[in-house]
Amino acid sequence: MSDDDKPRGEPAVKAKLPNAKNIRSPEFTPHGISGGRSGGQPLRPSAKPSGLTAAQAKKRRTIAIVVAVVAVLAIAGGTTWYVTRPAPKVEVTGAFGSAPKVKIPGSVTPGKSLKVTQPVTGTGPKIAANTLALLHYEIYKWTPKGGDKKGSTSKKVLDTREKTELNPQPGPQLLPVDKLQVKGLKNGLTNRTEGSRVVLQIPPDQSFDPQSAQQFGLADGDSVVFVADILKVIPTNAEATGAEQKLTDKNLPTVEPQKGKAPKVTIPKVDPPKTMQVKTLIQGTGPTTTKDDTAVVNYLGQIWGTGKTFDSSWEKGAPTAFPLADPPPGAMPGFFKGLRDLKVGSRVMLILPPSDGYGKSGNPQAGIKGTDTVVFVVDILGTAKTS
Repeated sequence: MSDDDKPRGEPAVKAKLPNAKNIRSPEFTPHGISGGRSGGQPLRPSAKPSGLTAAQAKKRRTIAIVVAVVAVLAIAGGTTWYVTRPAPKVEVTGAFGSAPKVKIPGSVTPGKSLKVTQPVTGTGPKIAANTLALLHYEIYKWTPKGGDKKGSTSKKVLDTREKTELNPQPGPQLLPVDKLQVKGLKNGLTNRTEGSRVVLQIPPDQSFDPQSAQQFGLADGDSVVFVADILKVIPTNAEATGAEQKLTDKNLPTVEPQKGKAPKVTIPKVDPPKTMQVKTLIQGTGPTTTKDDTAVVNYLGQIWGTGKTFDSSWEKGAPTAFPLADPPPGAMPGFFKGLRDLKVGSRVMLILPPSDGYGKSGNPQAGIKGTDTVVFVVDILGTAKTS
């Protein structure tokens, strides 16, 4: 039977074709849509093709790894610093000779023993027995909170650079360290060298006597922070050194040296000079004094005519210090002015008429009348800047 003769109502081969809606994407993926992905998975509509080359992608991954490592190290380092960070402490900074910056953290509680630190170390002579130390210093009241509470409060109560009721004339102070009654100061300053800055944390049992403590506003249980710049160290028996200068004017006093004692002064029986006189008896070789200096000196003062000694550091047993700036009211302006522009190490004689001395009112306590001329012999032993 030919094909044309087969019945027309039935197909020759029966085949069932799937509906397009029943075809899932893995079964039907038009050519090129997969973009060459393994497994033939189609690209999601939200994704974008990468514009990076393989080298660029590798570089980016390397940078990401480095950043991650740095972050981990930073966290580790921060943790280490926090655990091993230094405990808070009293800090003193700034240049030697200038006003220091003192920081006393409130979280620090004063200790029970003397603590000495030295932010600056000098190379000059040491503070020892029979020496004097010329110091600029600050004193801080340091009060523990008390009870079970940790920490403290602090307040500056004296500064030699500042004019206050306790310190009416600013300037360095001369201390006989070996004779100090304040145990903490004596022990803390001994053997320290000229040119050093020393910080003393002084407990109550090594601090000031009750009278001095009251002046500084210190209560029982208060410690002290003492910050000192050691400007000069001078032996208590220091004398002028240098070439002797002969005086030939018979109308002026004569001065005879006496080893270890005040010189012998002989005043002639003539009228005193009408104007101030400054005569060098021994020419020193040190630096020249200025108005900005504090001078350490030994001195002898006598009244012209009577020869009476009214004041003598030699008799007191130790030199003293004077700022050479213009003095406060009531002092002798000629004394301070007469010691300027002279060499350290010199011995000089000052002759001061009333106008350069105590003036018309004199000084009754010292036995000096308003018409008296006074004579000083002064050894200039050392100097330091006043401020």
